[in-house]
Amino acid sequence: MLEPNSSVDAIWTAAFDGTALPNPGRIGLGAVLNAPDGRRFEISRPAQQHGCNNEAELLALCALLELADELGAERLHINGDSDVAVRYVQGQASTQSAHLLPLIARAQQLASQFGCVELHWVPQHRNQEADALARQALGLPERQVERKARSGHKRR
Repeated sequence: MLEPNSSVDAIWTAAFDGTALPNPGRIGLGAVLNAPDGRRFEISRPAQQHGCNNEAELLALCALLELADELGAERLHINGDSDVAVRYVQGQASTQSAHLLPLIARAQQLASQFGCVELHWVPQHRNQEADALARQALGLPERQVERKARSGHKRR
């Protein structure tokens, strides 16, 4: 019998981001993975291919899921500021963009290997660490993101 606070029940937290410069162009991947015991792992690397921002986001999510799997994570809480990546991987939206379909399928396949994956959209100002790592991968300076006042508009 497992104790409620055992490593199997422990939740790993993470964030991912990708950038393409120009768009489409070179791709940088960024991610932060925090283990329940306090260890922190980072990804900051260029992708081997060129592509658009959506491809960059999906590639960053796949890299994060691969790292979490290698480290033995079972339960993940993941944040990302790409509404497209989050909704496509969750199956809440679909696309006919042929270049995105294999990446979406790969992210879904990787996510299915875990006991539990919670994938959440967050605004860009709450994803600055992963954004900085993605930009660093391309040799870009950290972006200064200002939190905008709520205007009553909802995210679509």
